Amino acid sequence: QVQLVESGGGLVQAGGSLRLSCAASTRTFSAYSMGWFRQAPGKEREFIARIDRSGISKYYADSVKGRFTISRDNAKNTVYLQMNSLKPEDTAVYYCATQNDSPFTTAQSYYFWGQGTQVTVSS
Repeated sequence: QVQLVESGGGLVQAGGSLRLSCAASTRTFSAYSMGWFRQAPGKEREFIARIDRSGISKYYADSVKGRFTISRDNAKNTVYLQMNSLKPEDTAVYYCATQNDSPFTTAQSYYFWGQGTQVTVSS
């Protein structure tokens, strides 16, 4: 069982930045590729970014490419999402998850999920 706890969400003005963290309660954190998703009210959960176990390979959705950066610190069992140039359309609950299948752009390929952290971007 892996517990994931997201933090760092909040209210920010358009153009601002936030850094989300996702702390994992497992000694095998480095064995998991990790993903970030978001879900806005009335919409499906949307893939945002994915990082492989080593932290070398990173992949982003087109909607956030160039603005968001995913990273990880395996010594701290934590994955991060740096979000810059935020837009009102980025408003959503953000989730981290452990990948256990392919393709990594779909929520069904992830097994353990955090409870989510709310990000609200005002115009």
